[in-house]
Amino acid sequence: MGASGLRALLKNVRYEVLPAKAAEDKVLAHVPRDVVVTVTASPVKGLEPTLDLAGRLAAHGYRVVPHVPARLLRDDAHVKDVVDRLREVGVDDVFVPAGDSDPPAGAYEGALPVLRRLGELGSPFTHVGVTGYPESHPLIHDDVTIQAMWDKREHATYIVSNLCFDARVLGEWVGRIRRRDVTLPLYVGVAGPVQRAKLLAMATKIGVGESTRFLTKHASWFLRFATPGGYSPDRLLARSAEALTAPGAGVAGLHVFTFNQLAETERWRQAALERLGD
Repeated sequence: MGASGLRALLKNVRYEVLPAKAAEDKVLAHVPRDVVVTVTASPVKGLEPTLDLAGRLAAHGYRVVPHVPARLLRDDAHVKDVVDRLREVGVDDVFVPAGDSDPPAGAYEGALPVLRRLGELGSPFTHVGVTGYPESHPLIHDDVTIQAMWDKREHATYIVSNLCFDARVLGEWVGRIRRRDVTLPLYVGVAGPVQRAKLLAMATKIGVGESTRFLTKHASWFLRFATPGGYSPDRLLARSAEALTAPGAGVAGLHVFTFNQLAETERWRQAALERLGD
């Protein structure tokens, strides 16, 4: 399965972008229309920049997946308002993480109550994604995170894994969730090619408080991005290829954390596809 399996995953990618000022122009310049674009949400800036960018990209013909963190939603009325705005611009896919806002903006502490609320609203989106954690969550035990995926399975249609840099951990995690009969399709989260200086520049653009949170939460990443030429996911994908392309793995594609380095990310993907051949 190796090369052909990896090629299939690279063809079915999602590019995660931050709703920064230049994000729309970068997407238009560098992202093909057949690549799904997901738009993150900031605990500092709230949902408005996410909803705005999602609407603009959808108007350009992209399939857009806005992130709607539970902790940024104030109440049931706010959920309905967000749903109505997204449906109005043709969005039919949302990603619902718990989010990092502390304290939450309203009554929602986690994703499950929001997923249930979407069900009460008639399940307005065809596709709904939830988070998976291959590496341990700093605040939640591993068994609890996998149990949470089990609890959400009736409301979601796919899982997006958080960043992981360890092929062994990633492969074992995929096996664990499948043994627990979590059968939702999985998009594996990988960091796109990026240099540490560019990652730092991106972090400083998202607001002082948010940057501090970002750098504290992801300090270990910077060691990986400090290598000459920056970080590339090639080694991780090569080492995890067997686990990710196994028949029972259920991996539908890759979710690439681009850090808004879209030219570099698409250039890397095209080069990888060329190396793997037809």
